[in-house]
Amino acid sequence: MKEQLLTRTRKIGIDIIFLVDKMPSKRSAWVVGDQIIRSSNSVGANYRAATRAKSTADFINKLKIVEVVADETIHWLEVIEEANLLPASETNILKKRVE
Repeated sequence: MKEQLLTRTRKIGIDIIFLVDKMPSKRSAWVVGDQIIRSSNSVGANYRAATRAKSTADFINKLKIVEVVADETIHWLEVIEEANLLPASETNILKKRVE
């Protein structure tokens, strides 16, 4: 299970990178793209850190951080849709995987 979650959380970040590469080449897309790449890759990085927690309390705290950055990633996916940077058909699958 641990390895599956490590792989899954890393893949979310990679898939977001590919998604951002489909966005139009304009300033607003660049700014939003930068933010979502950071938050989505933070999901995997923070989950990896959680697997190395020093205690149960530390593990729970690190998982809360994963939850926060996953929610931030969903926020940016919604911004991409609402700003018409990409259609919902491009973001819906990723939103379901992050939730």
